[in-house]
Amino acid sequence: MKITEQRYLRGPNLYANKPVLFSIVDLQELDDVSSKDIPGFTDQLLALIPSLWEHRCSYGHEGGFVQRLRDGTYIAHILEHVTLELQVLVGNEVGFGRARAVRGVPRHYRVVVAYKSEKVVAAAFDLARQLVEALAAGQPFDLATPMAQLKKLAERTSIGTSTGAVLDAARKRGIPYYRITEDANLFQLGWGRKQKRIQATTTGATNFIAVNIASDKQLTKALLEQAGVPVPQGECVDSVEEALRIARRLRVAVTVKPLDANQGKGVTTVCSTPEEVTTAYENARRFSKHVIVERYLSGRDYRVLVTGNRIAAASWRRPPNVVGDGTRSIRELVEIENQNPARGAGHTNILTKIPLDQIAEDVVKKQGYAGFDDVPAAGVGVDLRGNANLSTGGTAEDVTDLLPEETREICIRAARTIGLDVAGIDIICQDIAQPLVAQGGGIIEVNAAPGIRMHQYPSRGKPRDAGGAIVESLFGQDNGRIPVIAVTGTNGKTTTTLLAAHIARGTGLNTGVATTSGVYINGKMTMEGDCTGYKSARSLLTSPEVDIAVLETARGGIIKRGLAFDRCDVSIVLNVTDDHLGMDGIDSIEDLARVKGVVAHAASKAVVLNAEDDRCVAMVEKEVREGVEVLFFSLDPDNPVLLRHLERGGRAAYLQDSFLVFADGGRHHALLDVRTMPVSLNGLARYNTANALAATCAMFATGFDAAQIVAGLRSFVSDGKSNPLRSNVFDVNGVTVIVDYAHNLAAYAALAETARAMTAGQLVGIVAVPGDRRDQDIVTIGKACAACFDQMIVYETENRGRADGVVADLIMQGARQSLINHEQLHCRLDVHEAIRHGLSMCAPGDVLVFGCGSSLSELIEAVRPQSPEVAERLTVETT
Repeated sequence: MKITEQRYLRGPNLYANKPVLFSIVDLQELDDVSSKDIPGFTDQLLALIPSLWEHRCSYGHEGGFVQRLRDGTYIAHILEHVTLELQVLVGNEVGFGRARAVRGVPRHYRVVVAYKSEKVVAAAFDLARQLVEALAAGQPFDLATPMAQLKKLAERTSIGTSTGAVLDAARKRGIPYYRITEDANLFQLGWGRKQKRIQATTTGATNFIAVNIASDKQLTKALLEQAGVPVPQGECVDSVEEALRIARRLRVAVTVKPLDANQGKGVTTVCSTPEEVTTAYENARRFSKHVIVERYLSGRDYRVLVTGNRIAAASWRRPPNVVGDGTRSIRELVEIENQNPARGAGHTNILTKIPLDQIAEDVVKKQGYAGFDDVPAAGVGVDLRGNANLSTGGTAEDVTDLLPEETREICIRAARTIGLDVAGIDIICQDIAQPLVAQGGGIIEVNAAPGIRMHQYPSRGKPRDAGGAIVESLFGQDNGRIPVIAVTGTNGKTTTTLLAAHIARGTGLNTGVATTSGVYINGKMTMEGDCTGYKSARSLLTSPEVDIAVLETARGGIIKRGLAFDRCDVSIVLNVTDDHLGMDGIDSIEDLARVKGVVAHAASKAVVLNAEDDRCVAMVEKEVREGVEVLFFSLDPDNPVLLRHLERGGRAAYLQDSFLVFADGGRHHALLDVRTMPVSLNGLARYNTANALAATCAMFATGFDAAQIVAGLRSFVSDGKSNPLRSNVFDVNGVTVIVDYAHNLAAYAALAETARAMTAGQLVGIVAVPGDRRDQDIVTIGKACAACFDQMIVYETENRGRADGVVADLIMQGARQSLINHEQLHCRLDVHEAIRHGLSMCAPGDVLVFGCGSSLSELIEAVRPQSPEVAERLTVETT
């Protein structure tokens, strides 16, 4: 097998509303080979991965996939299932997959599998390929070693339990989030100006100074004492002699701990003798240069979680402990307990495995045992730690409802005193249900970035939604979303996107817009180039400046990476016409409609559709989610789809005579004469009027009012500065030149119709087509353009792998099918020569259309030799 193409579709895509790995696999010699054709294949595969029995496959029941294997299924399908199961086996729960033959390409299959981690799925896919290839060749395969490596990779990229709880809470509330990189446990929650960041339980609102204070236990204690919060007496020391002096002065058992360690590292409690203090000091020095010696508070160990200004949860933490059975050693008992599925390494599971280290041995010996190999009597508990941190194997019991109001207030005051928005308050007292001060209890520590799995998944008691409490402290009742409008279609996307963004910006909103020319925030470019895909949209959604985002969303971006958002407020689908067919597996206009339909399906509030386009209309049934409003637009006020929609009380925009009308239920509002919109070229550019209708619907659906929309439509200018290559009009020595990126049949036809209406004279067309289109499409464009223009000059632009002259020949071939007089047809491969030749054929008052232009500088440089003053004027007009 050979992987010929592979990419991550990170957002909603053609195959699923979740991230998937997309691969094209050349099966080579395994093509047309099924599982039943290979002796022993199925049995060997099940011996290596017996959990494949659980796969239901198309039969819908457990064992369904195995049945397919025994009946005979193709290798790509097996590759799909094995990749999914390998991910599951290392803790990444996924279940969606698909494998289909690539039309027209023998041996090639499109394999799609869901994933949680890009690194894990890539490794799993490659391992699945190696495994299937080996079994198909009748060779043995050692799965254990690579699976161990895959598991380590999964652990390195896994999300911690505390972080996962916060993300789950965000998901339930509809707050979007994404991981900044797989190598960091840093996440963004929300979009634009509403975004927040979290790293475990540290938030973007967490005060840096407060974190430093919390990491300095002595400074923390000093501030708490100053605030009237009960804390144990003690001091920070730098030598064992000082530690012994403080212990003697306190005249009670002491706790010895590092000044700035966490997770209970280096903490020793109940030190009563000089020897114990000395040993504890040396242990603490392993984790910090400075050591705290303080009065040991007897009682139970509690953790209280403060989020914002409220108590989110409280737990009684118990040290790791095993209970003897009279026959097994302490070591054996710990090994049995560590096999508990709830225990894992570090923070990867609800509980942590109990370590048998020097600290544990010292604690065991304090209880009278010689070591880990001693056998405790039946029913006798053995502690393995002096502290109860979950990170060292402890367990927790929820006690939230037991906290007295006085203790609640003390904990909140402690968090405020340190300056933390999320804090874990460690308390030692006999009974958390009693007032803290009265029983001589106290706060021994305030933790920044506290673990919350003890609250979220307690060993006993009521689970508390600690993750939800953190999310609520960040967002209140908001969902963290800014308005997002996504625009797609074959033609008109850029102009419609800019129109909508211009309307929004006119209301004072910080507006982000992504188009084919770049990414802009409030009119300032932040990225240059074709920015209609995942990366550019993501850049706006992650910008803390943006109040509203308007995203041009092109076919290529959807296919290559999927959408950059889980959902948008409003989707616009302008039209679906022939373009880019034969590329990326999109071979028909129906395929193209499915790609555009991904955007329609993503809308959560409203979808704006072209009532004159049958494929757009069909999306109402195929793509629009239940409960999402549909708004239609049409240049024809008598369009039957539009009329039926209005009869049912739907909202829509249409052109009536020369007025743009918006219908809202039974009321029809004439908003403005389209001839007052500069983008309409005095009402002649009907395609731009259609774009304005679509933008109007979208802005009403987003919540803008009529006055704001009209003001935006009247003030938007589509010139070489604000909207380059979109029907930009220039005067060149009395000849009207229209420059447009038109590169497909529908665009050229609409442009020619507009240009014809602008002159009683001659209409000259300069025509090119990108070289990555199918031969028959290029020929068809040539034929149609020849019927539109009085004179036609063919040139070449982006040949995209074709030899010089090939694309031009195809255009000419099509043009000759329309033209009786072939003298009307000319060919100049160089763009500058083509423009100069076209201008030479024009008289003042004629119109020249320059299509498929890649830059306005092409026109400027073409006229410079003969008319340098005109070139300078055009430069000023376009920069």
